[in-house]
This record gives sequence, C-alpha cells and structure tokens, in this order.
Amino acid sequence: MTDNSTKREEMVQYQIAARGVRSEPVLEAMRTVPREEFLPENLREFAYEDSPLPIAAGQTISQPYIVAFMVEALNLRGGERVLEIGAGSGYAAAILAQIAARVYSIERIGELAKSAAATLVRLGYDNVEIRHADGTRGWPEQAPFDAIVVAAGGPEVPESLKQQMKIGGRLIIPIGSTPEIQELVRVTRVSEDEFEMEDLADVRFVPLLGEEGWAPDTQPARARKRPVAVDRDAALVDAIADGCEPFNGVRSANLDPLLDRIGDARIVLIGEATHGTSEFYRMRNRITTELIKKKGFRFVSIEGDWPDAARIDHYVRHFEYRPSEWIAFARFPTWMWRNVEVREFVDWLRNHNHGLNEKKRVAFHGLDLYSLYSSIRAVLQYLDEVDPSTAAVARERYGCLTPWQTDPATYGRAALTGSYQSCEDDVVHMLTAISQKHREYAAHDGERFLDVMQNARVVANAERYYRVMYYGSRASWNLRDTYMFETLQTLIEHHQPDNKAIIWAHNSHVGDAVATEMSARGEINIGHLCRRNFGDSVYAIGFGTDNGTVAAASDWDGPMEIKSIVPSMRNSYERLFHQTTLPGFLLPLRHASDALRNGLLEARMQRAIGVIYRPETEFASHYFQAVLPQQFDEYIWLDTTHAVTPIKTAELEGMPDTYPFGL
Repeated sequence: MTDNSTKREEMVQYQIAARGVRSEPVLEAMRTVPREEFLPENLREFAYEDSPLPIAAGQTISQPYIVAFMVEALNLRGGERVLEIGAGSGYAAAILAQIAARVYSIERIGELAKSAAATLVRLGYDNVEIRHADGTRGWPEQAPFDAIVVAAGGPEVPESLKQQMKIGGRLIIPIGSTPEIQELVRVTRVSEDEFEMEDLADVRFVPLLGEEGWAPDTQPARARKRPVAVDRDAALVDAIADGCEPFNGVRSANLDPLLDRIGDARIVLIGEATHGTSEFYRMRNRITTELIKKKGFRFVSIEGDWPDAARIDHYVRHFEYRPSEWIAFARFPTWMWRNVEVREFVDWLRNHNHGLNEKKRVAFHGLDLYSLYSSIRAVLQYLDEVDPSTAAVARERYGCLTPWQTDPATYGRAALTGSYQSCEDDVVHMLTAISQKHREYAAHDGERFLDVMQNARVVANAERYYRVMYYGSRASWNLRDTYMFETLQTLIEHHQPDNKAIIWAHNSHVGDAVATEMSARGEINIGHLCRRNFGDSVYAIGFGTDNGTVAAASDWDGPMEIKSIVPSMRNSYERLFHQTTLPGFLLPLRHASDALRNGLLEARMQRAIGVIYRPETEFASHYFQAVLPQQFDEYIWLDTTHAVTPIKTAELEGMPDTYPFGL
C-alpha cells in the first residue's frame, strides 16, 4: 500500500467512519479518490488532514468529512444522474462519480471549471461533465436529476434546482439568513408540487452567488475578526473592575447584594461555562442554598435526565415508597452530575428537607430527554403496578424502539435513511393513553403520576430528538430546549402556588439565545423561552473562566479526562475579565452603569465548553459571538478554575439503598 493509500485509509477510519458516516459506497469512494491530485503541489502533503484547504481563485477544497457527509445524505445507491453546484477543484465530483452513473457539475469561476475538468480527465473520470455557468439556474438540458448537491450557501433553495429534481429526488444545500451561517438541509421532491425539507447540520460555506442566490458583491460578515482598539479595552477593563463585586474564592463571596438584585424573581437560571468545573458547581450550590433558605424557592431543575433526577428527588424528599432500581447518572457523561460537588448539595438538600411537611420539601427534577431506555422502563414499571392491561399495550407500542435502547443515536440513523419504521405515532399514542387516565392515576398516587406522565413525555419527545440528532442540527437543539422549557412549565404548574424555580444548565441554555449568534441559525433556548414567557420575573446568571483544568471527554461516550483550559483568546469577553487581574467577581449586568453596560454591548466572542473539549480546535469548537448584557442579568467570573471530582465507587460503600448514586 502506498503512503497516500495508507493516509486515505486512516482518513476514512478516523475522520469519517468514526464520526458516523456508514454508507459503504461513500466510504469506498473516499478510500479510492486521490485527494492530493486536486490540490496545488505545495499543499499535497496536507491532503488527508481533517480540514479544508485553499485552491485557486481564493476558494477552498472542502474538509473530507463534510464531503462524505453530504454525499451520504443524498442516499445514492448507484446508477443515478447527479447535479453538483460548485465544482471547485473537482474532488467532490470524483467522489460522486465513483457511485453515480453520470455527474454534471457547474462552476461559476472559469479558472476552476477548466482546471477541475482537466484533472478529472487526467484521472480517467469519463462520466463527469463540467460546465462554466451560474449554478443557481441548474442544468435544465440534462434534467431531471436523481440527486443535486450544492457546495455553497444560499438565502433559500433556488426554485430552478427544485424543479430539476425527479419525483423522489434529493437536494442537499446550505441555506441561511446571512451569508456566513447556514443550516444544511435536505429537500425531497414528493410530487410535482410538494417538497419535504429536513434540517441536517449547522455549517459554514462560501456564499452561493448567482441569479437565484446572493448578489455577486456579497461577502460573509467578518465582524468577529474586527480588531478592538487597545485603549478602549483598557478603559473598559477599568470600568469592569470599578463596577464588579470582587471576591478571592467561592466561600468568601458576599451573595447578599446578588440576592437583593434577584429581588422578587420567581425563576432563577444559573449557568456554567463548562460541564466539568468545580468552582461553577460550588458557587451554584451556594447561590441555590441561599435562594432556598432566604427566598423560599420550591424546586431545583437541572440539565439532566428526568429518571436519574427522580432518583435523587426520592432521596432528598425522604419519600417512603420504594425508589427506582437504576443508579442515578451512571451513563455518559457520568462526571457531569455524579461528582463530589453535586453530592454535597444533594446531602445538604436532604438535611434541609428533614422534618419539613412533605408539601414543603424542596424538590429536585430533571429537564432533559436523553434517557430513552430509563424512561420507557419507568413508565412500564409504574403501569405494571397500577394498570397491567395498559402496561401490555405500552410494551407492544414501545417494542419498535427496543433494538435501539442502548444506542438511541442508531435509531436516528435508521429513521433518517428510511430503512426502519418511525415510532413517533406509537409513543405519542402511549402518551395520550396515559393522559386519558389522568383522574384515575391521580386518585391512586398524585405525586407518582407526575413522574410517570413526565417519563411518557420523555419517550415521545426523545423519539423525535433521536431521529434528528444524528446530524446535530438546529432542529434537534430546538426540540431539546423546547422540551426542557415545557417540562419546566409542567413543574411550575405542578408545584403551584408555591412554585419558585431554580434551573441549573449550561450558559448556552440559560443565556438568552437572541443575544448570540445562535439566533442567526434559528436556534432558541430555555433562557429565551423563559424571558419571552415570564419577562422580568426571570433572572439569568452566567459564568466564565480564563484558565485551569476541566473534566471533559475528547469524543462522545469517551472516557473522562482532566484537560488544561487554553487561556482566553483576544477579542473575547473572557480576555477582558482576565485583564482585570481579579481572581473572581460578581458583575451586575441588569443594574450596571450606563458606561459599563454600553462598553460591554459590543459583540465579542464567548467560550463554551460542554462534555466534549477539544483544545486543539479551540476557536472553531468552543467560541461563539454574543452580546453579554443582553444574554445575562448577572455574570460571575472565576479566573482560574479546576475540574470537578467524580465520585469513586469505593466512597459509597456502606451507603443505604436509598442513596441516589448507588454503587
């Protein structure tokens, strides 16, 4: 095997197949086509790196993964006629030509069209034809096409391309309200006049220029790269130092002014800039305990699975009925909630609730819907006890989900390819059946009915979520956050009239999405939905850090690692706060002076680290643009932070059976 053949095989294995591309024809095409032949001589050594690369005329050859991803989304089986818009170097056309019978490719730039055609001829691709033209108009003389793929982002799907699809044909194209941020969508022609559209992924492509695209002088916005004057930054840093409330550590922070600013708010959203930072959890614990003791908050809801949180709720509220048998937060990412910092709060809450009337005990709930298997089990166990006949119906209806219980993402892949039956109708029918029994169940056990009803909703919503999550699109994000907000509404209704709520979730969920670049992608979040529905009775708190360590994985379902946080980048809010040289502070944003608020209103970059952290791609993976004073009401800065401490099994030996984290 030649050196380049070895690199191609490694590219397919580690960059493409490892990220979920499963189509064997696509994988084989990626193994076969020599990407180096489509690059300038001086860049050929980088041909199999995981990145786009420059070619002539100021354009780029796409990252190998995105080429494979888009070709797989076309669902090619072999023998098709395919239209490509944006030939570029000709590399994607060669990949398509390995599978399809005939490929027609249009390139707007004459220099590239000529070069791509020559390369393809030299490599023996006699089933590809290149045309220099406006790609937005398509190629009507060769229509209709089984599949169309567009390698540039337009404001909408060009009508000419839609009309050149066969019935049943697929069109893959990035579209967005701005030339810089797009959603990759798949359009399927159902009939002469009917088209179905699916969101696939958040992407960034060059603008699609032409009669049915962007105007020729359109260029992507570059506001995020605009330099900020040093003297203005220095003045703003001084204003931050003057307007903040400094502290040396989490324990020493005076929270009384913060409680005064929260005032009569009934919903407090407490964020975190990472899912694995000890100081964020410990400060959140302090704020939450103060809100419970001094302001009578009724329940805590977390960005965590409903059944796992219910296990903790059973423990902290001293319920007498038998707890669930599963162990709380025993699946990836276990360290996010199964850590010493959360355990300290759980133990505090149990002690706080001890001796209180059952109706006065503070509850602990989960908002999330990842727990497909656990939720099905919870619903079935409850129905077995109170209504065996309905339980039998539930087992039959949930049966079509069984093959994917341990790997819900597999269900998403299966449903998207159309290979398996969708279970949406069955799970929605199950939810409806439980709803219709509301009075009967409520009479039997009102508190437990909330649990089973919520688990039924988890299954119904998780089915849709797992069906769209495979491509990581805005549809899955919006479905998840809308679901979490609806769960919050259910809890507020359930706990009324004493229903003041505290939410623990990542900054990206609790800060108002309208104040970030998320809104340009059409994304919403809990913070935005709370603000829209509850107005000033909501108080949102964000967090940030500059350096230190964090608990995170390198890949989904990977092992936890202790990783060093890369110091904050220029033109970010984090860099501003680091330059104050203060170890920590509370920064009032809703009540800030006009000078400070106006200085912070200039959009800057903000860092977000989830359960995955990839320092090697820090900017691309973990920064987004935001306007901080419109995103949060308060911001808490901790300059140097440390990873959470996961709970070791040995630490739990001898604990009672009711202890939520188990062994």
